Amino acid sequence: MSTGVTISSISDYAILGCGSVGYAVAEELVEQGKDVLIIDRDESRVESLRDQDLDARTADIREETAAELVAGRSVVLILASDVEANMRAVEHIRANNGDQFVVARASDPVSGDELSELGADIVINPSSVIADSALRALESGELEYNAGKLAEILEETTGRLAIVTQNSPDPDSIASAAAVQAIASHLGVESDVIYLGDIGHQENRAFVNLLGIELVQWADVQDPSVYDTVALVDHATSTEMDLPVDIIIDHHEPAEEYEPSFVDIRPNMSSTSTIITKYIQEFDMNVSEEVATALLYGIRAETLDFKRDTTPADLTAAAYLYPFANHDTLEQVESPSMSPETLDVLAEAIANRDVQGSHLVSNAGFVRDREALSQAANHLLNLEGVTTTAVFGVAEETIFLAARSKDIRMNIGNVLADAYGEMGETAGHSTQASAEIPLGIFTGIDISDDTRETLLELTEEAVKRTLFDAMGVEGSEGSNGS
Repeated sequence: MSTGVTISSISDYAILGCGSVGYAVAEELVEQGKDVLIIDRDESRVESLRDQDLDARTADIREETAAELVAGRSVVLILASDVEANMRAVEHIRANNGDQFVVARASDPVSGDELSELGADIVINPSSVIADSALRALESGELEYNAGKLAEILEETTGRLAIVTQNSPDPDSIASAAAVQAIASHLGVESDVIYLGDIGHQENRAFVNLLGIELVQWADVQDPSVYDTVALVDHATSTEMDLPVDIIIDHHEPAEEYEPSFVDIRPNMSSTSTIITKYIQEFDMNVSEEVATALLYGIRAETLDFKRDTTPADLTAAAYLYPFANHDTLEQVESPSMSPETLDVLAEAIANRDVQGSHLVSNAGFVRDREALSQAANHLLNLEGVTTTAVFGVAEETIFLAARSKDIRMNIGNVLADAYGEMGETAGHSTQASAEIPLGIFTGIDISDDTRETLLELTEEAVKRTLFDAMGVEGSEGSNGS
C-alpha cells in the first residue's frame, strides 16, 4: 500500500505493544525528538513508561479502542511479540483509517505475508534482522582480521612487492593492482605492478594513460630477486613467473594451486575492485582521485555498468568511490578513439559474418592486435536480432576468439569451454568469454608462411561448425547474414 508519507519529515508516531523491541524503538524515536504514543495492555508496564516521562496508555491492541487511540498518528508501529494480536491491530487500523503508514512485526515468512495482505506497509521479522546484523558483524570482523594479516605480510617485505595482474590485464585487474599498490605505499612498502602479455584494448590503454598508472612488463624486469613478496591480484589464469606467491586476492578461483600466506578469494563478488575497495575503507586511507577513478571503472567494467551479476557490495563500493573519482576522466576512458587496426578488424568481421538465428560468428582473418577482436564482438552485438557474437582471428600461430552474449539462456563461457576446452584454453563467464586454439590443431599440418593462409581457410569452417554445434545451432544460413 502506498500512502505518500515521507518518513523523514514525520514527527508523530504510535507504538502498539511495548516489549523489549517496542521500548528500544520508542527510546530511539524520543531521542530524535519525535512525539511518540505507546499503547500496551500491561498496566504495570504503562506505569513504568510514564515514570520515564513517556506518553503511554493502557489498551488491548487487539481491540478497536487501540486503533481509535492512534487514529491521529501518521506512523503506527505494531511490535508486540504476539503476532495474532498484531494482525488484529492491522485490521482495525485499516478499517479505521486507511492513510496511516503501518509497520508490523512478524514471526516468520508466513505471518509476514499475512500481515502484508491485511494492509501492513512494511513487515519486519526480528529473527531475520538479528541474523542480518550478525552476518554484517561477522563480515566486518573477518575484514578487520584479514586487513591486519595482509598488513603484517606486506610490512615484512624487505625488498619490493611484486603485484601481478592477469595476463593482458583488463580494467578490473589493473585497478585492483593499482589499489593494492596504494595500500602498500600507505604501509611504507615499495612495489611494482607487473603484467605479462600486452595491453591491447584501446579502452585499457586509455585507462592506463589517462590515470597515469605505471605498469611494468615482466620481460623488462632485470632482476626478479628484488621481489621478496609477490601478490597475485585478479589473476585467475596461470603465470609464467617462477616466483613463490605470498598473497592472492581475486573474485575467481586460480587456475593453479598455490600455497600463499594470505588468500582472499570471493566468488560471490562481481569484481576484485569491490574487494580491494573494502580494504581501502578498512585501512582508513585517503583514497587518491586516480585510485578511486580506477576502482570505480573496474567495478563498472566488470558489471557492465551494473547490468551484469551486480551485488549489493558492488553498489556500496561504487557509492563510496563516486565522490572521489574524476568523472571527466571516466568519460574519456569509455569513449576512446578507434585505432586503424580495430577499424580494419571490425570491417573484416562485418564482411565475413555468418548469422544463424540470433547467433553471429565471424572470421576477422590475420590480426596484429588481438584485443580488437573483443571490440568487434562488442560492436556486432548491437546488430538487430543478434544476441550472441563470436569473432576470431589468427595471431602468433594461434586462433584467438572473443565472444559476447546478452542471451540470458546462454552462458557463453560454458559454450566456449564445451567447444574448445579440449583443444585449447578458454576463459570467461555468462556474458563474455575468450578462447585460444593452436592454429594447426584441426589439421595436424606444420605451420609455415606458405601454409598459413591455407590453414586459415581449412580451419575457418571447423571453428565455426564447432562453435555453432556448442550453441545448439544446426545447419548454416550462409555468410553475411543471408
